[in-house]
Amino acid sequence: MPRGRLNSLSLRVGLIAAVVVAVFAGLTALALERAFRDSAAQALDERLHAQLYLLMGVTEVDAGGRVILPERLPEARLMLPESGLVAEIRTPAGERLWISPSALGRDPDRDALPFTVNLTVNWELGERLYPLEFRILEDRRAFEAQLSEYRQSLWGALAALAVLLLAAQGIALSRGLKPLRQVARELRAVERGEQPGLEGRYPVELKGLTDNLNALIHHERAQLARYRDALSNLAHSLKTPLAVLRGTLDTRDPDRDQALEQLERMERIVAYQLQRAATSGRTVLSAPIPVAPLVQRLGSTLGKVYPERDVQFEMDVPSSLQFRGNEGDLMELLGNLMDNAWKHGGSRVRVSAGQTGEGLELSVCDDGPGIPPGEVPTILTQGGRLDEQVPGQGIGLAVVADIVAAYEGRIEIDRSPLGGAQVRVVLPG
Repeated sequence: MPRGRLNSLSLRVGLIAAVVVAVFAGLTALALERAFRDSAAQALDERLHAQLYLLMGVTEVDAGGRVILPERLPEARLMLPESGLVAEIRTPAGERLWISPSALGRDPDRDALPFTVNLTVNWELGERLYPLEFRILEDRRAFEAQLSEYRQSLWGALAALAVLLLAAQGIALSRGLKPLRQVARELRAVERGEQPGLEGRYPVELKGLTDNLNALIHHERAQLARYRDALSNLAHSLKTPLAVLRGTLDTRDPDRDQALEQLERMERIVAYQLQRAATSGRTVLSAPIPVAPLVQRLGSTLGKVYPERDVQFEMDVPSSLQFRGNEGDLMELLGNLMDNAWKHGGSRVRVSAGQTGEGLELSVCDDGPGIPPGEVPTILTQGGRLDEQVPGQGIGLAVVADIVAAYEGRIEIDRSPLGGAQVRVVLPG
């Protein structure tokens, strides 16, 4: 059989089922045949003993010790030659006193008939005792014919049962694998763009698979959309600085400072849009990431980057708390929030995190001047151009807003308990 054919799940299960049914039928047939053979042999032994007792019942012994039996024996087969059943009466010394008519043409001593029962009795005749040995012998023809008939019936019934079992197995397998075939059909439809995802109703055993596939499809499409949006926004955002730079260079006395300013602005635009495009977004296939070590590492790094600010860093993050997503996204999100708190805050920065009913909740507080409420909507505008961001905030909060949107989360900015700004982020999952 070609190797490729073995990649079929239906064929594999069908072959396994056929082997199991064949082994089961074979073992069952052997066990039943052995049980029937033992039962038939026991029944034959009991029947031969019954015939022996009947023979003894019709036997007479005259005064001279001669054995006399009637012309019609109780067992008709004892009177038919070649019937396979033979009876005889002997002395203990082996002298044959009588043999049934069915022994015509055969010698029981020479033929060694396999089934034999005998019984020695002391026949009372007056005050004398005549020891007699009664023997019933039968060949195996009738026994083997009985076994053969049973064997044919048994194997026929088991073969029919095996066919029914395989047919039932085939039907069950076909119906059981139907959801998998439906998944394959829907995936092909998704590839052709005919439907957005897997829309069928699947059993609980496949629910996790189909949900993960839908999440993966959604994640890939969202990632592609971010790439397209980033390229579109990048092209749009670069138009103005490029025009200014071109105008500056076209003059006889180019303004070097203005050219450098536009180049720096273009660099920030490119960095921002590349960061937006690189955001992975929410996916169920990500490994869980401990949050506390990452926050601790960022706090230590920022303390070294801004040693002159002498910020008191406070962290309230459970050691067991985990984030299911891309580690780079979490580091970029927390890094931007904590960097803003370090730069624009006062002397205290507090980072707290926990798991709520909505998902992972992160909060970064500082004791600085805070963010005016009127500027918050502009800061958090998704997809806004870089030149629309609030001065002094750079691109940090815009990047954070894009990452939160990619994870279908929520971001809030309000007054901090420490007196400055508090940025609260909720990421589902």
